[in-house]
Amino acid sequence: MNKLFPSAAAALQGVVSDGQLLAVGGFGLCGIPEALIDALRDTGVKDLTVISNNAGVDGFGLGKLLETRQIKKMISSYVGENKEFERQYLAGELALEFTPQGTLAEKLRAGGAGIPAFFTKTGVGTVVADGKELREFDGETYVMERSLVPDVALVKADVADKAGNLRFRYTARNFNPAVAMAGKLCIVEVEKIVEVGEIAPDDVHLPGIYVHRLVLNATPEKRIEKRTITEKAGV
Repeated sequence: MNKLFPSAAAALQGVVSDGQLLAVGGFGLCGIPEALIDALRDTGVKDLTVISNNAGVDGFGLGKLLETRQIKKMISSYVGENKEFERQYLAGELALEFTPQGTLAEKLRAGGAGIPAFFTKTGVGTVVADGKELREFDGETYVMERSLVPDVALVKADVADKAGNLRFRYTARNFNPAVAMAGKLCIVEVEKIVEVGEIAPDDVHLPGIYVHRLVLNATPEKRIEKRTITEKAGV
């Protein structure tokens, strides 16, 4: 099976459609599938529900899909760096399922493992638990969380072989393996593609069984988040 596609646009062709549930790898701006997000924007699909730890920033990453109003709902754990996200949410134009970060990771991991739901103490007694089943185990209260199984997963990796075996670079691994495993169909953007066997078995971070399509993006922009400090008089 040939998993290689000539472009991000070609990799998305016949796969994405209006109203889908998508998961996108990355943590902030680290390890996001830049080319696939741009290609998704260019398809014009709309009414998407997108699972991602962050919602991008203005003008980059998932922020581009917010600007074009292609996302109707975000399932995220941190959304504090996107002014357009804030505007749409406060105006009632964008739905948000706010999810604790560890719970979000486990919802994806469990979805990929075929586990439909699990119990966690995180969120008990807060709005996170509103409307969800509560159960007591060993004298402690837990909330039931449903797993996530997106229609399409968009993932970023450093190196892939032609069979789809992946190696991630340092912290860019973040949410990407869980997103890849959870998706019914997984499309991966990589910076380098090698022959099968060139990645040592112990260096494979995610087996190719989870990967359906590959696209090369050898020169990603790779923006870096930087801390900014407001200068104050007398400090």
